[in-house]
Amino acid sequence: MDRKEFLKKMGLLMAGAVAVDLTAKANSISALGESEIPEIAAAKSISTKITPLDAKLDKPITVMVIGAGSRGNTYARYAEKFPGSMKVVGVADLNPNRRRAMAKKHNIPKENQFAHFNDALSRPQLADAVIISTPDNLHYEPCMKALELGYNVLLEKPVAPTEKECRAILKQAHKCNRIVAVCHVLRYAPYFVALKEVLDSGAIGDIVSIQHMEPIQYAHMAHSYVRGNWPLSTKTTPIILAKSCHDLDILRWLIGKPCETIAAEGSLHLFRPENAPKGAPERCTDGCPHEAECPYSAIDIYERRKRHLHVFDLPRRDPALIHEKLKTTNYGRCVFRCNNDQCDHYVAIMKFQGDITASFTMDAFTPWGGRRTRIMGTKGFIEGDMKTFTFYDFRSGHKSVWNQKVSEIAEYKGSGHGGGDHALVRDFVRAVSANDEKLLSSTIDVSIESHVMGFMAEKSRKSMKKVKI
Repeated sequence: MDRKEFLKKMGLLMAGAVAVDLTAKANSISALGESEIPEIAAAKSISTKITPLDAKLDKPITVMVIGAGSRGNTYARYAEKFPGSMKVVGVADLNPNRRRAMAKKHNIPKENQFAHFNDALSRPQLADAVIISTPDNLHYEPCMKALELGYNVLLEKPVAPTEKECRAILKQAHKCNRIVAVCHVLRYAPYFVALKEVLDSGAIGDIVSIQHMEPIQYAHMAHSYVRGNWPLSTKTTPIILAKSCHDLDILRWLIGKPCETIAAEGSLHLFRPENAPKGAPERCTDGCPHEAECPYSAIDIYERRKRHLHVFDLPRRDPALIHEKLKTTNYGRCVFRCNNDQCDHYVAIMKFQGDITASFTMDAFTPWGGRRTRIMGTKGFIEGDMKTFTFYDFRSGHKSVWNQKVSEIAEYKGSGHGGGDHALVRDFVRAVSANDEKLLSSTIDVSIESHVMGFMAEKSRKSMKKVKI
């Protein structure tokens, strides 16, 4: 492409002088239109109980963290907030800086600091549980070993890169009679908990169909699935699992019935070598003539906007240090030259038991993240965006809104995924303390079921056929 073609591709050229009032559209009730809805009285407020995050145990559960990166630190932070419920007593990570930082933060003795998970798991059991937050392709081996040693496991999603390995972990959990909680954190977020409560109350009637969307956000897509840790489906997991196994799990949970068939389409549309603009170098730092217009510029994302800097393990947010990282790591590469293969748009159509249908879309090209969901029932309709949802009652014409400010509750601050991260850990330590997996919303059996949905979606996408589950 020449410069003009590139700008057109990026959507930066205006066709004529037509101005579209996007604000008015965004403020309407999505695609429905207010005029199509019966007379609506003032909205009522849906109020649900926000469960405290402290598990309040008589004795804290001890854990070892295997993988002290972003997710490992997120879950370990629960011990900082609630030391009476959880204590971090061991850490394993190849990165010495991450290992030392976690050890210092949690006062972990030297003998319980390990460079490799094999070293940690070659010793007798030193904690009640392990948190496994290693890269996707390094979940299986430590999980299998930990279960054999008698550990309970909090396992970052996706469970494993293959269906065979997922089923083997399920079998091992049952064989060793240990609890494995997969980090399907959305189930534990107050927003989704409240949404599930409304559905289970019967207010919407029978669920007939669901439309669910995961907007990845354009810079997040470039950061994680083009330049970052998950660019190749063959070395990690396909993006339907790496990013969206949360969403398949949420659909299965909300509907409450097994999925019977799935059909999927998707591809890598934009981030390909042939779409590189003319004259674009290998790195954004090499004097790219298109840097000022490119929305995926590494200089703009990391240096100017200071996004996603946690991956660099910087001692401070120094522009010179950031720039040096962009010159020496994949995060500074041109998005059209990253040897990546993950789909940047994906659509799946599912049929669940009881003739319930669901459609799921995952899209990279959005200005925001956060899920969007519409649920159609025989008595009502729900629409939400992970911050608020609105229930419309067909008979009365009334609407009710859930918009409780979870982020304003002191103990929920710092808990990501709408509060779901630490709510998951709360339920996990309770389950381990009581030796009762039923205290978890997402048991290993249900988590594997939704993972199989993802593997079958990929089978469908590649074969271009509907697949039975």
